[in-house]
Amino acid sequence: MVRAVGSEERSERDAASELAEHRLSVLELAKELDNVAEACRRRGLDRTSFYEWKRRFQAGGFEGLKDQPPVAKNHPMKTPAETVARVRELALQHPSFGCNRLEAMLALDGRRVSAITIQKILNDAGLGSQHHRWLALEAQSAGRPVDLTTEQAAFVEKLNPCFRERHVESKAPGELLVAQTFFVGSFEGIGKIYLHAVVDTYGSYAFGLLQASRQLEVAVAVLHGSALPFFRKLGLSVAAVLTHNTREFRGADPHPYELYLKLNGIEHRRPRAKTSRTNGFIERFNAISFNEFFRIKMRDNFYDTVDALQADFDQWLTYYNTERSHLGYRNQGRSPIEAIHAFADRGFQDWHK
Repeated sequence: MVRAVGSEERSERDAASELAEHRLSVLELAKELDNVAEACRRRGLDRTSFYEWKRRFQAGGFEGLKDQPPVAKNHPMKTPAETVARVRELALQHPSFGCNRLEAMLALDGRRVSAITIQKILNDAGLGSQHHRWLALEAQSAGRPVDLTTEQAAFVEKLNPCFRERHVESKAPGELLVAQTFFVGSFEGIGKIYLHAVVDTYGSYAFGLLQASRQLEVAVAVLHGSALPFFRKLGLSVAAVLTHNTREFRGADPHPYELYLKLNGIEHRRPRAKTSRTNGFIERFNAISFNEFFRIKMRDNFYDTVDALQADFDQWLTYYNTERSHLGYRNQGRSPIEAIHAFADRGFQDWHK
């Protein structure tokens, strides 16, 4: 191997010397003929190159006629690699910060980098937007435990409401459901419409019933007619339901909703005092259903009955549960039904088909 490399190097040196001898012969022929143009014509060399080689021969002799190695291209204003690494590090430590703020932080370290250069560095690293930095944080923590800073946690919570209630853990489908009622809007020909929704916190599988009121009978109907039968067919029981503090879920004892839960052996959980919020799972479902279904249907369709709207909503809900991918630390890109398939046995898969 060493012999082959040495042979290659000798060949390169011989070729360089041969080329230099050819150039020297042109110079000598021009001196002999006392005619540069004729010498260049005979040896196939242009006159500009002739004078260049003559200048280099006068300055460096025979060695000056040899081709020199290329000069390494290194832009004098190129950002040092250490600074580039620091920019990427700060962008992940403070994912909500803009380039101007990162520029100020780098200046405190004695690094002078413009906001435009910082944006280019982040773009090249795939961290150019807050969304990309969020995905990078999720990829960084995937498959291993990681302690997020308070700032990083707040940033992820802002983009992914499900992360806000990461302390609400459920180890199986049906272990904890979240129920809430939302005002959808006023439809011409129908009036006010409310969505009574129930979402499973294990994989975001959702159930929904549209009605023109917030009556507790409808809230019970979603559980009794949709959610509980669904989990019974899986061979699973519903352990607890988390609701907000509105009249369809709680009130003077005995309240019908709480009584129904008690008769079915289901624990009734409520949010912390002085708040009506439940958690990010159902808030996320509300936002998705409004943006991807109601906003479109209210603009493009006319409904004169709740049943007609419910039929279209059921069709969309099937898409939501079985086809739509869900980001977040629970589903990780899977649809709700795929998350349940990962837990359930083959009997449920055969039943679902």
